[in-house]
Amino acid sequence: MSPRRILILSASVGAGHLKAAQAVEAALRELDPGAVVRNVDVLTLATPAFRRLYGKGYLDLVNKAPHALGYFYDLLDSPPKRRPAGGRARDPLSLSLEKLNLKPFLRLLREKEWDLALNCHFLPAEIIASLRRKRECALPQFTVTTDFDTHRLWVNEPCERYFTATEEGAAYLARWGVPAGKVTVSGIPVHPVFGRPKDRRACLRSQGLVGDRPVVLQLAGGFGVGPVRDILDGLLAVDLPLEVAVVCGRNEALRRELAEAEVPRRHCLKVIGFTDAMDELMAAADLIVSKPGGLTTSEALARGAAMAIVNPIPGQESRNSDFLLENGAAVKVSHPSLLPLKLKKVLSDPGRLEALKANARRLGRPRAAYDVARAALAAV
Repeated sequence: MSPRRILILSASVGAGHLKAAQAVEAALRELDPGAVVRNVDVLTLATPAFRRLYGKGYLDLVNKAPHALGYFYDLLDSPPKRRPAGGRARDPLSLSLEKLNLKPFLRLLREKEWDLALNCHFLPAEIIASLRRKRECALPQFTVTTDFDTHRLWVNEPCERYFTATEEGAAYLARWGVPAGKVTVSGIPVHPVFGRPKDRRACLRSQGLVGDRPVVLQLAGGFGVGPVRDILDGLLAVDLPLEVAVVCGRNEALRRELAEAEVPRRHCLKVIGFTDAMDELMAAADLIVSKPGGLTTSEALARGAAMAIVNPIPGQESRNSDFLLENGAAVKVSHPSLLPLKLKKVLSDPGRLEALKANARRLGRPRAAYDVARAALAAV
């Protein structure tokens, strides 16, 4: 019997889609070591101009015009004047431009007999669906959404199965005509390591932390974007002694800048660049201060960590924030200048902090990647 051949597809528009793809890949390799699994960031197969516009352009909007990003997010989620089958307003010109700029990706789809495509971003799902409608491709596909709400862009028919984070996300897919039988509420896939118990003291030692005062973990996303310095300044203004660990992602300039920050004597500060030990840092933290990206949030929930939400990107992160607040798993800080007040209230109230953690554990889906992987293996 020939091995199962599964193609995992994502796009480096932010780091979350790549992390979801890596999580599903790890689960697949564990469940079926003999399977042929290829994990591809489709933007690495794009022309430089398209990669710059699609990937870097998104980060530029996050940094320079987040409200414009939120406007377009909501605009693209509104019903078209005439709703086509499958819920998407098909734009032949944009699809043609995508295919023109992704010719190596099209070759990848055709060069081998893949059994299934698992999409952790809507761009490859859209292209595969378009090819299938034209009978230029017969590749079955699954789509894995990566936020707690679901957007119209994720609906690309034909698609055999959709995986959503929440029941609300599944209900939203139904609004766009996706049958309930094609939707699985799995949670957002996080790396299997987030489902494994970790000893907090061991994690503190491993990450060079002391743990003699509340440990606050500040995250800046995989690319280190947003008002990170303002948030750190707010943390350092908290009058309770804190041990602050700030992760700058791949932004080396930011890491160097924050390493030079003046730290009040009551606090300790550790500045970290890119790390693959996020599970240990989250296990060690008393509180995580972060934007509510879908993957970061899912990792925190899987670890049962309390969150303080700052600077959510309008659009998907605003909706993620609503989900966390509605379920009592986070507090929201509307401006970095309010961090001293808000964090002191939370960290000075052990009962409230434990309630946030308990709600996070209730919402966490650390086995989501396995649920997706098992469904994929059962389908091929």
